[in-house]
Amino acid sequence: MDECRAALEAAGIADYEIVFVNDGSPDDSAAWVLQARAQDPRIKLVDLSRNFGHHRAALAGLTYARGERVFLIDCDLEVSPGELPHMLALMAETRADVVYGVQEMRKGGAVERIGGSLFWRLFNRLSDTKVPENVLTERVMSRRYVDALLALGDRNIFLAGMMYWAGFSQVAMPIAKRQREGRSTYNFARRFGLLVEAVTSFSALPLRLTLGTGLVFTAISALFAAELIVRKLLHPETVLLGFTSLMIVILAVGGVIITLMGVLGIYVSKLFVQAQGRPAFIVRDYQG
Repeated sequence: MDECRAALEAAGIADYEIVFVNDGSPDDSAAWVLQARAQDPRIKLVDLSRNFGHHRAALAGLTYARGERVFLIDCDLEVSPGELPHMLALMAETRADVVYGVQEMRKGGAVERIGGSLFWRLFNRLSDTKVPENVLTERVMSRRYVDALLALGDRNIFLAGMMYWAGFSQVAMPIAKRQREGRSTYNFARRFGLLVEAVTSFSALPLRLTLGTGLVFTAISALFAAELIVRKLLHPETVLLGFTSLMIVILAVGGVIITLMGVLGIYVSKLFVQAQGRPAFIVRDYQG
């Protein structure tokens, strides 16, 4: 909290609010924020009914923020609030609607660095929406940009993609992240799940690849069938296909069919979630 106030003072901002989002935290974070709010009414608390995930929690904070400039920052403070004055200065200089942070060099161990880099490269290769590699959550946004972002109405939330799909003038600013306490919860399985969620939310390329794969296997099957027919006509005594070969073909084709059905199922499930129209998050209580 002291770092936030110092950053606001350095930026010359006296009229502000600090909005905290409690995304089902198991500790006493909400009680601590309420205690701080008793001393400073500019502190707000959006208390969600359960854990909805990082992206939906950030969206909740943006929904309740009222400022003409909105600074989004993770509460682990891997990025210092002291970056705020520099971001605001760059925004004024470039007249951009968004100044977002990027890492010049990804922090962490080899697995974390390689995994993060591979995630964004795959996303940008497969997605219609391009997101800068090593992008950070931390950013300063204009009011009109935030309003446009909130108007998207997505139920399959991948906030990084939404932020760049929305457009507007966006400028990158290099930022050095601090090492967080404890281990990150974003392991390989979670990164892979997020990649599937991200790509299928912002690209129809997997569906086009599904069609291409189906056409390729159809062509291969037709050629194989033609070869068998020719061989049988030229050499009637030839045993064309044994049990082992037949089983291999059946298993291979069956595996491809199941995989393609799985891809289609992901998109159908997204249509189902969007059609349900459920809110991206539920607020249990708002202190503001």
